[in-house]
Amino acid sequence: MRYNSHKGGYYTVFAQAPWYNRPKAAGARFAARKTPGLTSAGLPPRPAERRKMKMANEKILVVDDDKNICELLRLYLVKEGYDVTMAHDGAAALEAFDKLHPDLVLLDVMMPVMDGWEVCRKLRAKGDTPIIMLTAKGETYDKVLGLELGADDYIVKPFDAKEVTARIKAVLRRSTKEDDTKGVYDFDNLHLDMNRYELKVKGKVVEAPPKELELLACLAGHPNRVYTRDQLLDEVWGFEYYGDSRTIDVHVKRLREKLEGASDQWSLKTVWGVGYKFEVKE
Repeated sequence: MRYNSHKGGYYTVFAQAPWYNRPKAAGARFAARKTPGLTSAGLPPRPAERRKMKMANEKILVVDDDKNICELLRLYLVKEGYDVTMAHDGAAALEAFDKLHPDLVLLDVMMPVMDGWEVCRKLRAKGDTPIIMLTAKGETYDKVLGLELGADDYIVKPFDAKEVTARIKAVLRRSTKEDDTKGVYDFDNLHLDMNRYELKVKGKVVEAPPKELELLACLAGHPNRVYTRDQLLDEVWGFEYYGDSRTIDVHVKRLREKLEGASDQWSLKTVWGVGYKFEVKE
C-alpha cells in the first residue's frame, strides 16, 4: 500500500511473480517449472543462488511481547524468504524453540513471565543456535551482559527492519561458516577433517583407525594443553571405558609413526609424569 500525493490517496502495489513462475511466452498455458535443487535450465545453481535456496528454508523465531513489532518483523522476514514463528513471552519462546528448532532467534529483553536474559541463558544451555537481542536498553552494560550470556548480536529499539534483516543474514553467514569448519584442524603439513574422518600429511591421505583420529583431534583441537591419560580416556573413549590407560600410549606411538617428519612447527609431546600435548611453536 503506497500513498500517491498527486491522486491524494493510497493505492495498492501488486508484487510481480518471480521470473521462474512466469509463463514462457505470452499466452502460454503453463509457467516454467523448476526441478528441485536445479535451476530452470536444469543446471546446478550458482553459489549465490545456492545461498538463496538455503536461506529460503531457514527458520526464525521472533520473541517480543509487542505484537506489532512481531508482525512488522514477520512481514519483512517472510518477504526475504524465511519461515517465521512468533512468541510473546519467555515461557512461550522456550516451548516454541523446542518444537521448531529454529536457525536463529530474535529475542526481546523486557518480557512477561521470563525476561530475555533468562531465556538467552536457557537457549545457550540447549545449544549454539544464533541469538540476536532486541531491546530498548542501549547502555553499554546491557549490551555487554547480552553478549556475555551468549547472544551473537544486539539491536537497540527503535530499529529499521532492513537493518534487522541485514544483521540476520550476517549472523547466519557466520554461523554457517563456523559449522562448515567445525572439526577441521589445519597445521603445517597436517590436515585433519573429522567430518570425513580424513587425515592428510604433506598433502597425502594417511589411513588411521577412528580412535587414533579422535585422539589426534582432541589434542590438536587444544594446542599446547596438557592432558592426562585419564582425561584423554574420558574425552575419546568415554567414561564407561574400563580398559588400561596405557592404551593411550599405544595410540600415541602409532600416531607418531604416521606423523613422523611431517613438520618442525608442531609435535605430539610427552609431558613426563602427566600425559600428552599437541605442542605448537609460537
